[in-house]
Amino acid sequence: MAAGTGTAGSGTDEAALGYEQARDELIEVVRRLEAGGTSLEESLALWERGEELAKVCRRRLEGARARLDASLAAERAAEEAEGAGGGPGDE
Repeated sequence: MAAGTGTAGSGTDEAALGYEQARDELIEVVRRLEAGGTSLEESLALWERGEELAKVCRRRLEGARARLDASLAAERAAEEAEGAGGGPGDE
């Protein structure tokens, strides 16, 4: 495999990658594939790395969406509790 495109041990590398890092590396992989001039073996390795990076990005975005949804749900629940709970002297 070409330097910088290997996938060995990438499971732990992926866990350490933030969204921005994975996105930036994915952009570079796409540039290299679009530029051409690589061997079939290197192109396949780049493609596989790109797939892995896309999965990292997707998981990071899904995690961010889940946290955002949970935060919004908690905020709504708190607002409903305040509105439905009534204040002192409402009896």
